[in-house]
Amino acid sequence: MGKKKKVKELEAFMLGFLRKNTEYEVPEELLLKTAQHTGGQVKALKRALDGLIDSGAVIRNNKGELSLAKGGTVEAARAEGQVGKISINRHGTGFVTLEGHDEDIRIPGKKLSVALDRDIVRIRLQGTDRMGRTEGKVLDIVERGKKYYVGTLKRENKNAWLIEPDEKSAHTEFYVQPGNISGGQSGDKVIFKLLDWVHPRSLPEAIVTEVLGAKGTNRAEVLSILAENDMISSFTPEVEEWCEQIPLFPGEEEIARRRDIRDMLVFTIDPEDAKDFDDALSISELENGNYYLGVHIADVSYYVHPKTILDDAAHERATSVYLVDRVIPMLPEKLSNGVCSLRPNEDKMTYSCFMEVSPAGEVLGYSIEETVIHSKYRLTYEQAQEIIEGKAHAELSEPMEMLVKLTDRLTEKRFEENAIDFETPEPRFVLDEKGTPVDVIIKKSFKAHRLIEECMLLANRSVAEHVDALRARTGKKITQDTFPFFYRIHPEPDTERLEQVAEHVRPVGIKFDVRKGQVDAKTINNVLKQVKGKSIEFTVNDLMLRSMAKAEYSPKNIGHFGLGFSHYAHFTSPIRRYPDVLVHRLLKSYSAGLPSYNFKSLLTYGEHCSERERAAVTAERDSIKLKQVEYLSTRIGQEFDGVVSGVTERGVYVLLKDIYCEGMVSMSELSDDYYVFDKRRHCLTGRRKGRTYMLGNELKVRVVNTNLELRQIDFELA
Repeated sequence: MGKKKKVKELEAFMLGFLRKNTEYEVPEELLLKTAQHTGGQVKALKRALDGLIDSGAVIRNNKGELSLAKGGTVEAARAEGQVGKISINRHGTGFVTLEGHDEDIRIPGKKLSVALDRDIVRIRLQGTDRMGRTEGKVLDIVERGKKYYVGTLKRENKNAWLIEPDEKSAHTEFYVQPGNISGGQSGDKVIFKLLDWVHPRSLPEAIVTEVLGAKGTNRAEVLSILAENDMISSFTPEVEEWCEQIPLFPGEEEIARRRDIRDMLVFTIDPEDAKDFDDALSISELENGNYYLGVHIADVSYYVHPKTILDDAAHERATSVYLVDRVIPMLPEKLSNGVCSLRPNEDKMTYSCFMEVSPAGEVLGYSIEETVIHSKYRLTYEQAQEIIEGKAHAELSEPMEMLVKLTDRLTEKRFEENAIDFETPEPRFVLDEKGTPVDVIIKKSFKAHRLIEECMLLANRSVAEHVDALRARTGKKITQDTFPFFYRIHPEPDTERLEQVAEHVRPVGIKFDVRKGQVDAKTINNVLKQVKGKSIEFTVNDLMLRSMAKAEYSPKNIGHFGLGFSHYAHFTSPIRRYPDVLVHRLLKSYSAGLPSYNFKSLLTYGEHCSERERAAVTAERDSIKLKQVEYLSTRIGQEFDGVVSGVTERGVYVLLKDIYCEGMVSMSELSDDYYVFDKRRHCLTGRRKGRTYMLGNELKVRVVNTNLELRQIDFELA
């Protein structure tokens, strides 16, 4: 009898035996012993059983017990499978998130097949490992998760080139044909694409799409951050050519169609280095004592039309990305810094939200109109602060005084209604001509910052509530496809994650009660008040922020927990956010009585825009971390004051006070004692001397090592 036929007979016997015994798991030894009576040899039996387990037809648990998988045949096992997104760590182990499973499914390295990080994969569950974790095997790739990868090009020999990926890109080396290196040299950082991966025992083949420069240089490392997050810094020539055809000003016919407020005192307030001015303000006092507040937003949707090459490019990016040393705009520079930007002393197309607001902060009426403005002043936050303090621009002192009174009340009102008050310092880097950081400054927070924030929040909220009013006016039965809208939503926090924060802060005397199974904004604000002004303030703020659910875009309105709003949308930044462009289009369509995007398409837009926003936040954080590492790379041996921001079994995380850089004192550096990690109290305690390291401890550390590629900083106790 042939080997294949014998294996099939053994498989059929085992499947039949398990099918008759479905009420309990069968010990492996029992199945093998029973199968021996059919004349099978132990090696052949084990080989057949391993084949059934690999195929997914049979599941083995961590006790070595066997059960029949759903379907009960090899063919059924291959045809089925569950689909999820895989993440692969630096050790080459995968984890797949599946709906209906509380924990990720672990995929051992030998069962990854040809999967790469972030791929959408089809997997088969295959029992549990020794730790009781559910394991699986990748059956096939549904969709590749990344367009671009980043790595270092290296030459093996005359005709062989390899790419060693950065940690975040992939877990395996790639080979490159000599004709596909795009002029790169050994040691260059490169962006590359996957061409093919035939078999897991072979190397995947790649093609270099862009050479970034020598590994370790500022340009190479910054552009690597973009590529890691599937971003590119330039637009295609076709998109740039399209923009060149757009006139700087649309002409008198368009002005006649709009509300002309060019005589109104309108001004912008932005960071000193900003060029893309999205929003402008106007304010006056009405005869009844109420305020007439105008929030004027660049009318990007007038210039960027759906289903054009320009719109496709903006949609793909979905957001501008603000790195430490450059901006990667959502729109080409001619639009973002020119045509659309609300520059001073130029006529500009805007979409305005006018609101009548009482001194108590109540919106009593509003209108949303297409307008044309002529901004009189371009203020920086510092200049606005000087006006608030009465030091400059007499013409603006009265409107600024009104804005301060109004926005102070709006802030009070928001927190009375349980908005959450997070404060996180932002480091700003002073760079030399090569992009190297020579100093780190924590950005100052001015009253002008809060003033702008409150005006934008009020406009965004009014716009979202406006759509409800439009729906009510129709008198029709409202369905999810009747007047769908694009909201900015923020779910309530996961109490399990908040309980972890409570465990961290309880040992340092902070009261945070989440035992009731739910936490409201008032409870969270109470914790933030307890740490206000203390050394652990920013650490606790950061812990709390990380425990929160992420805000997203969706046509499903569930409200915004963090702001305490039942209705909220993004209307005020269409130059740098694609969701705002969609909101403008929806509002204009509904105002004209025309159909617009349907609910299903807005769901898809929401998923894409939310994902690209998360990638942008990651890129921005990575660029800050890169510059922090660069800065401390030139300060090896220097000492800094810090505060313990986290404790793990690997060591102590320390946040430097003056420059807001975080690094680690590893366990090996704590050589004065044998330290034991207390998981319950989140601290390290020395067995002999009893010294304890816990959240909030102030200490002095010395910089001993930095790693640009991993963006890591190592400290030792000074």
